[in-house]
Amino acid sequence: MATMDAARSFTDAVAVRDGRIAAVGDAAVRARLTPATEVIDLDGRLLLPGFHDAHVHPVYGGIERLRCDLSDCLDSAECLRRIAEFRPDAGWVLGGGWDMGQFPGGTPDRAALDSVTGGRPAYLLNRDHHGAWVNSVALRLAGVDRDTPDPPDGRIERDADGEPAGTLHEGATSLVERVLPPTNAQEYLAGLLEGQRHLHSCGVTSWHDAIIGPYLGYADTMETYLAADRQGLLTGKARGALWWDRGRGREQIEELRQRRELAWGRRFRADAVKIMQDGVCENFTAALQLPYLGGHGRGMSFVDRDVLAEVVPELAADGFQLHFHAIGDRAVRDVLDALAGTTGRHLRHQIAHLQVVHPSDVPRFHELGVVATIQPRWAVNDAAMTELTVPHLGHRRAGWQYPFRSLRAAGAVLAAGSDWPVSDADPMQAVHVAVNRREPDTDDAPFLPEQALDLVDALAAYTAGSAWVNHVDGETGTVEVGKAADLVVLDRDPFSLPPAEIGQCRVDLTMVDGVVVHERKA
Repeated sequence: MATMDAARSFTDAVAVRDGRIAAVGDAAVRARLTPATEVIDLDGRLLLPGFHDAHVHPVYGGIERLRCDLSDCLDSAECLRRIAEFRPDAGWVLGGGWDMGQFPGGTPDRAALDSVTGGRPAYLLNRDHHGAWVNSVALRLAGVDRDTPDPPDGRIERDADGEPAGTLHEGATSLVERVLPPTNAQEYLAGLLEGQRHLHSCGVTSWHDAIIGPYLGYADTMETYLAADRQGLLTGKARGALWWDRGRGREQIEELRQRRELAWGRRFRADAVKIMQDGVCENFTAALQLPYLGGHGRGMSFVDRDVLAEVVPELAADGFQLHFHAIGDRAVRDVLDALAGTTGRHLRHQIAHLQVVHPSDVPRFHELGVVATIQPRWAVNDAAMTELTVPHLGHRRAGWQYPFRSLRAAGAVLAAGSDWPVSDADPMQAVHVAVNRREPDTDDAPFLPEQALDLVDALAAYTAGSAWVNHVDGETGTVEVGKAADLVVLDRDPFSLPPAEIGQCRVDLTMVDGVVVHERKA
């Protein structure tokens, strides 16, 4: 049993009573045994505190699982077969999960989609949720043609004739979002419950939903969470970040204050603000200090650094925790500079993703008390990295990517999340990559192996670290007397395995407040 406490200690027994951890250690547990005590023999398995996903989108993930789910497709041909087989009740083909690395240049075209949608309009989000694949019918319904200008925060991929090619990047998705059929409250609730079920099956007992507000055609999900909480359907513990509308400025702060007062339930609350500072490297929208190679510019800063420097201290002074999306080195630096002007270290501000980080900015995380929220699954040599990213970053900058070990060595607090449905929700798959810097069950060359984490640090990021950044460390995140019995049992002990086998661990049991919310069938 790995407690993930401050000493990263191990123990041999845990007692649970009335939803709390009542005793830790064999002697203390035996003293509490009665004839009515249910005893679970781990028999070589490992008990841990429940995983806490520090950056995830369960409603989106759940809805996409219930729609045309492309997340497990192995190539573009399988994506097209899956789409052809999908028969929605409504006219639109909705869903997503396609991988940019499976298409030339990361941009699927409308002609291929036209060939399998049979005249139905289609809008399919890509896996990283920074773009959408649309067909000719959808473009026509939205009035998007060769004369439609790119919006300030996005780009329409165009063919050689200047016509929309079928891929919409970042804010360009809004051009089609406005004609999408509305998703009703029942569908949102079903999506949340499916997302919750899936997270529990992966050992996740609590999470931070990184977007509470309208995004990419989805409506604001705050009422979905509150409704589930009121009805006793929320079995996990959820925090959320209120979405910062990048098309507006500080005038929205009063609205955020009002929303924070409403977003307060028994198992859900949203008292952070999420600012998406840039896009992603694969479509050249991550904000870089120097241009991409090949004439693709320096990316996009969705919030001007001067605006950031004004609103971040004001939000922090008002008690909001700040949760940033920052992929490129310019975005990371602009966010750190803005946070340097705050007095809110106690708020535990965090920056998520951290793909390209200039080495001089690594020590600033510890200096400023900013948590590094990492998504380990991305630190691999997949097609998105080798074909769509490294060639446009160049050798020097490519070596600055996902500096997990450097951040840890510099004293930064690490939290971890999946960003599901952007990548797999399974924490043990992410832990495997954090330790090995390669995909599970492959012998690919490791990606910057000098940035690998030790197993204990990777697990701590997914438990104690994520609980700490979300201000619930006094309640959960470690196995200690008095804390909630939020626990997970793995089918084997990763500490006893060769590192290459860590990803083979599966979740046998997930418990929240002493109640079993998932149990794997034999």
